[in-house]
Amino acid sequence: MEYVAPLILGYLLGSIPFGLVITKAAGLGDIRKIGSGNIGATNVLRTGRKDLALATLLLDGGKGAIAVAIAYLAGWRPEIAGAAAFLGHCFPVWLGFKGGKGVATFMGTLFALYWPSGVFAGAIWLAGARVTRYSSLSALLAAAATPLVLFAMGKPAFAVAGLFMAALIYIRHRANILRLYDGTEPKIGAKKETADAGA
Repeated sequence: MEYVAPLILGYLLGSIPFGLVITKAAGLGDIRKIGSGNIGATNVLRTGRKDLALATLLLDGGKGAIAVAIAYLAGWRPEIAGAAAFLGHCFPVWLGFKGGKGVATFMGTLFALYWPSGVFAGAIWLAGARVTRYSSLSALLAAAATPLVLFAMGKPAFAVAGLFMAALIYIRHRANILRLYDGTEPKIGAKKETADAGA
C-alpha cells in the first residue's frame, strides 16, 4: 500500500483534465481544438479568458499538491504520489494519454513535497523568464536544477522523483526545444500562437 496506493491515487488525480473541463463548462468548446491543442493553462489563455487560465493553472498545480498531502497524511510515499500525479497530467487515461506539459503540476508537487524546493524552482523560472523572455526555457532550467537542489538539500528520494519529472518535462517540451534552437520560439508577451510553453 505504501507504494501502490500513492501511485494509483496520484495518477488518477493528475489525470483530471481541468483545462478541458473548465473551458467546456464555460461554453468555449474543446480546448484541444484551439491553439496548440494542449490542455494546460497557456493554451486556455488563448481563449482570451485570463480567469479560466488562472483557474487551470491553480487546479493543475493543486492536484499534484493534494496527491502529496494525502500521501503524507496516509503514511504513504509522497514522492510517488506527486510523481504519479505529474505522470497523470502528462498522459491522462481519459484523453487517450494526450495531456499537458506538466509545469504547473510539477511546481505544485514540489511545494507540497518540500516547499523550499518549490520556492527555488519558482525563483529559477522567474529569473529565467526575466532574462530570456522565454517561458519554455525558464521551465526547462527550473526542471533541470530541481533534482540537484533536492539532493543537495538532503532529500534523495525527492530528488529521484524530481529527476523523473524533469525528464518528462524535457520530453514534453521537445517542440519548444527545437524552436529555441531554431530561434522561432515566441517570447513572453509575443502575439504569436505557434508555441506552447505551458503547464
